[in-house]
Amino acid sequence: MITDRSFSSKVLDIVVHAVMLLVLAVTLYPILHIFAASFSSAQAYNLGKVTFYPVEFSLKAYKLIWEAGAVPRAFLNSVLYTTVGTAISMILTTSLAYALSRKRLALRKVYMILVLITMYFNGGLIPNFLLIKQLGLYNTLWALTLPTAISVYNLIIMRSYFQAIPEEIDESAYLDGANDITIFVRIALPLSQAALFTIGLFYAVAYWNSWFSALLYLKNMDSYPLQMVLRQIIIRSELLMQSVQAGEVSASEMAAIDVTSVKFATLFISIGPMMLIYPFIQKYFVKGVMIGSLKG
Repeated sequence: MITDRSFSSKVLDIVVHAVMLLVLAVTLYPILHIFAASFSSAQAYNLGKVTFYPVEFSLKAYKLIWEAGAVPRAFLNSVLYTTVGTAISMILTTSLAYALSRKRLALRKVYMILVLITMYFNGGLIPNFLLIKQLGLYNTLWALTLPTAISVYNLIIMRSYFQAIPEEIDESAYLDGANDITIFVRIALPLSQAALFTIGLFYAVAYWNSWFSALLYLKNMDSYPLQMVLRQIIIRSELLMQSVQAGEVSASEMAAIDVTSVKFATLFISIGPMMLIYPFIQKYFVKGVMIGSLKG
């Protein structure tokens, strides 16, 4: 391997590393700030003392969250919705993408056009709501998972990846007695691990961060996902801040309520799972985002 040791190359390396360190700092600071605020007192945060380390260290916010029960219950709901939703989305997306990637599928182009139409047009908010209600999905798990089961963008990525697998492999498998399902499960999927982990991460993050569907289709507060509960806490915090500014509530009374610390504690809990999962699938994600960038 030839290494460029020229002065211009060293300067470029320094600039690249400096820029990357700056990007890293900009990315990490909000996370560290949320972490610090969740373990700090509300009074210290309101006085602007909290930066990226806790001030007046306190576990009060996490104790309040645990005692109230709403956040732990919502966390488990989000885990359920994310797990079920991601599983359904991956099964449907990979199955359809594989079928559309094979030239032997009759009317393949027509099906692809129909799929693409749904990417740009939909029935609208009210018709979707009425449809969910008439199908008996309202206030159920399926209302949050089935309507968004297939992302056309993710479908196109998977289709492109499957198209890169030579169809000669399918022909060889046919000669050995394999059928389409066997080829899909035992050949196509194992050869597409990078794409599967990448698309799986996209779906998981989308389901985990979703709150609007819960706002529309869930009426039972015990079924709310974590992001919905976080939204309620943020709204309550903003209303209290407006009350303080209007003089209706004193700053000391707001500090006693401790909504600010609870808000940041809930926010930190909400971003924690995705931060823990990503390092384990990072190598697949890096390969997956390069899908279609190289031809050879």
